[in-house]
Amino acid sequence: MFRRAFWFTAGAAAGVWATTKVNRQLKKLTPESLAAQAADKAVEAGHRLKDFALDVKAGMTQREDELNDALGLHQDPDRPDNVTALPGPRRLRAIQNDKTTQSKISYNRNEDH
Repeated sequence: MFRRAFWFTAGAAAGVWATTKVNRQLKKLTPESLAAQAADKAVEAGHRLKDFALDVKAGMTQREDELNDALGLHQDPDRPDNVTALPGPRRLRAIQNDKTTQSKISYNRNEDH
């Protein structure tokens, strides 16, 4: 008799457990629940995308600073933050060299043939 009572109780408990599990899964598949899950995933993806964009921007700024240092570019205090200028002597030399070389160059059409 105790054996039958044990198996009856075990079967009833398994039935209640299975019914509870099935009902939870059905609630997850309702349109409201699916919409809430999709919204949560979209918000999470938005946060990840924002973090990625911030990381890329920080890396770009760091690399730009490295390149500016390597090229000898510096920030001009009279210009906006995102505009860099060449140092004065280099810029003047480039302009002066450009003017002197143009007057000395002669073009010979026969060299093209």
